[in-house]
Formats: sequence, structure tokens, C-alpha cells
Amino acid sequence: MSDLPSLTSSVYSQALEVIASVEPRIAEATRQELADQRASLKLIASENYASPAVLMTMGTWFSDKYAEGTVGHRFYAACQNVDTVESLAAEHARELFGAEYAYVQPHSGIDANLVAYWSILANRVESPALEKLGAKNVSELTEADWESLRAELGNQRLLGMSLDAGGHLTHGFRPNISGKMFHQQQYGTDPETGLLDYDAVRAKAKEFKPLVLVAGYSAYPRRVNFAKMREIADEVGAVLMVDMAHFAGLVAGKVFTGDENPVPHADIVTTTTHKSLRGPRGGMVLATKEFAADVDRGCPMVLGGPLSHVMAAKAVALAEARQPAFQTYAQNVADNAQSLAEGFTKRGARLVTGGTDNHIVLLDVTSFGLTGRQAESALLDAGVVTNRNSIPSDPNGAWYTSGIRFGTPALTTRGFGHDEFDTVAELVVDVLTNTAAGTTKAGGPSKASYVLGDGIAEKTRAASAEMLDKHPLYPGLELS
Repeated sequence: MSDLPSLTSSVYSQALEVIASVEPRIAEATRQELADQRASLKLIASENYASPAVLMTMGTWFSDKYAEGTVGHRFYAACQNVDTVESLAAEHARELFGAEYAYVQPHSGIDANLVAYWSILANRVESPALEKLGAKNVSELTEADWESLRAELGNQRLLGMSLDAGGHLTHGFRPNISGKMFHQQQYGTDPETGLLDYDAVRAKAKEFKPLVLVAGYSAYPRRVNFAKMREIADEVGAVLMVDMAHFAGLVAGKVFTGDENPVPHADIVTTTTHKSLRGPRGGMVLATKEFAADVDRGCPMVLGGPLSHVMAAKAVALAEARQPAFQTYAQNVADNAQSLAEGFTKRGARLVTGGTDNHIVLLDVTSFGLTGRQAESALLDAGVVTNRNSIPSDPNGAWYTSGIRFGTPALTTRGFGHDEFDTVAELVVDVLTNTAAGTTKAGGPSKASYVLGDGIAEKTRAASAEMLDKHPLYPGLELS
């Protein structure tokens, strides 16, 4: 990150003074959050550092606007400036990803997926059902018609990646709304290699015949061949939906191209705008022209009023991602993940799939005699911020888990490179090697408590500080 002008420090300091005049505890928590992030090795794959321009864009009077509807067709007056903001964000998204259509209103990745699911149902189920019922739109339906329509909408099939294989909650996991909207089944990975087996996915799709085939992941450390997923979808007449929330930055940065770029192959692509894309927290939907009109009904179909200030920040972040420097950044993210994986492997740690070729490294911590929860907590004590994660056929389930997920986007933003990530691997292995599982009050083995060796946390924090000081977060930003 380059040094920020002194004006930026002045703006943030004055903003915190204004906040403190109303609720000083919030101002103090904000200062402390920056201090904590500066002092920590942030390795959560779904987190990053947005630029000051993106952050500042969210703190404007666009926050005060209601703007339900779409560009030029709002349910509130005086939305001409919101129209400008939304149009620019959508334009940048289309140009950046080469998409036919972009919808930038979703508040989160889950919202984006819900918009996509309901758009698919509307396009492939609701419209044909209306035609069968002799109605032009839903306003003409009788109560009996609605019963018939609900029955059809409620019995649709979705095939997505299982949670322990690296999929997401919104890909048909039963406790999530996606698992309740659809009759769902899941595909996994090869039990020996942990890799996607496209023949197995094809066989399951032919047997299950889903309406929606979901590709994409939140904890799969490999690339996906979306051309093959498109072939499978076509063979069974399914809509191919890709959730690229985690790797959108690698697509935008031209690290994933050809068959590994989902946009040319999928009917609908969803994403968040933070994570590897390095924007504000929010969601987005890209679609072919066939689905554009249905996606455009996201509000009021699924969403409430769009967050205009966040859409403005999305426009700024997407404009940043269209700069040549972002391609360099995205390639560094992937290269650094390789360095981290190699650092773990040469120190004897076991990685799910044996390595990585995206931005994620998934570490199996059972060889250290720990659960994911114990490892996550011990690392946090040492200033290493990660998150526990399930691994394929996880014996400890989704709460305690047997894995730790690492991601390289955030520290790459700070300027970390090969040598630093090798050192990070050394520090992590040192912490885990010197952590022991605790016991329950009854004296049995615990999945949560742990004992961290004397001096390990302090040693790790000191080594981390040397690297962090060389790559300061928001350099030049000093808060009074």
C-alpha cells in the first residue's frame, strides 16, 4: 500500500472527533480496530483491506436515500443521483468481467444468491406456469392458481458442492434457506485426492436432474473447469449458476481465464464485492441477457431498498479493479498462496488436496492433535487471525472442524511476498506444534480447550511485528 496524503489522516481524525462527540465508545472501538488490524497477521480468506477511497465513499449522504426499484424506475422521487451511482457501478462490473448484465443492489453474497435462485425460478418455472394458467402476470392469479404455483416453486431441484468439500452454506445446505427452497443434493470431492471429480458430478447430475447446478466454493483450494460444469448442466437441462464470491478478484485480475473464468460459461454468476475484489461489503449478480429482466426484479422480490452509499463504493472499487495494478495484485495473491502452501508442506503439515492453485490454503490440523477450533484459538492468541473450517469427511463436524482455512488477499494488499509467507508458515507450524488439546471438567479430551506453550505467543507476535512494520497498513494514516 502506498503512503496516504496527510489530508487523509486529517479527514479520518476529524471524522472520529465528530463520532466521539455523540458516542465516544464507538470512536474508540474504531481506533482500536485499526490498531488491532495493524498488529495482526490477517489470513482470513474472505477478508481484505479496502482503499481509503472505497471506505470514504460509504460515509456519505447517499446513506440517507431510499431508492427501491431500478435505474429510471424508482418508487421514490429524487433518485437521479442514485441512478448515476448504480449505472456507473453496473457499467464498471460489465466491463471488468465481460458480462452482458450486472445487478449491483444485493447487500451481501447471500442476498446475491437469493436473487439468483428466485430469478432462475421465475425464468424457468414461474413464467411457464403462468402461461399454463393463462395469466400474463402474477396479479391475475387466483388463490387456487397460487397454490399450484407454490407447489411447482417448492419442488425444484438444486445440486451444489457439499459444505465439507468446500462449498458454501447457500449452496443447498439444509439449515440455510437455500436448502429449504429446493429439493437439494450435493456433490463432493474425490475421497483420496480431495479434488473435484467431474465424472462423478456428471453422474449425480444425470441421476438427480437438477434445475440448478451450482459451482463455486468458499474453501476449495483449487481452480474449477467451468467449461466442464457447463457441459454437465447442458446434458441435464440445468441452469449453471456460479458463486465466485471468493475468487472474483482472481477473475477480475485475469489470473483465471478461459475455462477457469466462470462468466463466459455460466447463466448467472454471483459474487461479493469484498474478499479478493477488495471493495466494500456487498454483493453483485452478473447474468446473461436471458435472465436480466428477472434479476432486475431483485427488489422487491428478495431485497429491500438498495444501499446507495455502498453501491457508490462498489463503483469506486470496481473502477480500481479495472486498473493495470490490480492484475499485478491478483497474480501476487495466487503466487503468495503457492508460497504459503510450499512453506507448510516442507515443514510437514498436511494440506487438503496437497496444495493450492487459487488464494486458499486449507490445513488439516488433526496431525497436530488438535481440532480446528483449538488451532484457531491458539493462533489468535499469537496474533495470527484465521478461521476454522471443515475438511472433507470431517470427523469433528462443522462447529469444531478439523481444518484451518488461510487466505492471502489481505496480507498481499499490505505488500507481503514469498519470503514473508514462508515465514508465516513457519510461525503457524511453530504455534500448532506447541499447542496441546485440553481436557473437559470431567477429565476427558476436549474439542475446544487448549494449552499453548510458554512464550510461544510472545515469540510469534514479535516475529510478526518485524514483518508488519515493513508493510504498514494504511501508511501515513495517523489518528489523533
